[in-house]
Amino acid sequence: MEGVRVLEVAQFTFVPAAGAILADWGADVIKVEHPVRGDTQRGFINMGGFQMDPNRHPLIEHPNRGKRSVGIDVSTPEGQEVLYEIAKTADVFLTNYMPQARQKNKFDIEHIRAVNPDIIYARGSAYGDKGPERTVGGFDGTAFWTRSGVGHALTPEEIGGALSQGIPAFGDSIGGMNIAGGIAGALFHRERTGETAEIDVSLLSTAWWAAGASVTQGMESGETMRSLMPDSVGPTVNPFLGNYLTSDGGTINLCIVSPTGYIRDAFEHLGLPELADDPRFSEVMPLIENAGAAAEMIADSIRSKPFDYWRQHLKTMKGQWAPFQSLVDLGTDEQAIANDMIVEVEAGDGGKPFKVVRGPVQFNHEPLETTRAPQASEHTEIVLMEIGLDWDRIETLKDCGAIA
Repeated sequence: MEGVRVLEVAQFTFVPAAGAILADWGADVIKVEHPVRGDTQRGFINMGGFQMDPNRHPLIEHPNRGKRSVGIDVSTPEGQEVLYEIAKTADVFLTNYMPQARQKNKFDIEHIRAVNPDIIYARGSAYGDKGPERTVGGFDGTAFWTRSGVGHALTPEEIGGALSQGIPAFGDSIGGMNIAGGIAGALFHRERTGETAEIDVSLLSTAWWAAGASVTQGMESGETMRSLMPDSVGPTVNPFLGNYLTSDGGTINLCIVSPTGYIRDAFEHLGLPELADDPRFSEVMPLIENAGAAAEMIADSIRSKPFDYWRQHLKTMKGQWAPFQSLVDLGTDEQAIANDMIVEVEAGDGGKPFKVVRGPVQFNHEPLETTRAPQASEHTEIVLMEIGLDWDRIETLKDCGAIA
């Protein structure tokens, strides 16, 4: 994306996450923030019940790495003129403001295209840019988790309530990747045809795509899938598919989706070698017919030994499995580190480096490089001088409060 300029007028994580991916890919992403308040998310002092340091803030670093920040008050005519000056130099305009705000502050598509007819205009929304709820706002917890059915599917029915999301900005980050992919496609289309495009991605459509196979199954059958309670085998046709508790409360996930060729090896590794010769379990069809009985014996065997035993012992098993890890565990996961999933960036407070998650796409086996998220309005003067504003005009704009 080197040579591509993205003008981002957005807050929070959904949509800014797209800018972060494009910045990781080499684009020059200019983030417009309010000259006094900055991105509203900068003021969040809690995340998932944890106190946040404003100078080492995950909800700023994760979706804003690699960008430059310009402070502009887009509610003023002077600020809007500055925005248009930058837009003239940009390839992409990226926003998650709602239609009424885009119209009020004059940065909807017709305003931006008036100064740059070739710009790609990308919108992120809660529920889409069409239909009766086009002007309704939403967040990750409402549109992606609750409204979409994702939270319902991941909540065991026996709980009798609803699980909270547990991962802030979960759908936001997935949706940002979708927007980045759409922008890449639009840039390619413009390169090939000369035609520009509008892009829309919603949190609702992101959730439905992520859960697409289950949504399709539900529309076909009228029935919905639900997560099971811990240590509940439930109705099964495959005993090698499910979560099994260990003696010390850990969990081992077996995921041998197709048991053909794996039955003997799996039973041997699970401490049940005699079952490989039992006619009820030795072949796939009888295994399916007697899956419940096999699952109970597997559960008893795994429950007889601790988590670390199984984590080491199953490394030589041919079939697929995984240890049930926390998000903190991933930070020391040997495979994650080997695949460059973590990068250290300079910390905004000047302290020890800040670890952030790299974007999921890798080109030519090379880890993506990135820099820290900008301080609010950190690059205002530099960017405006780059696009040709002289110092006297910059001073005048500062004096009237249009820029920071």
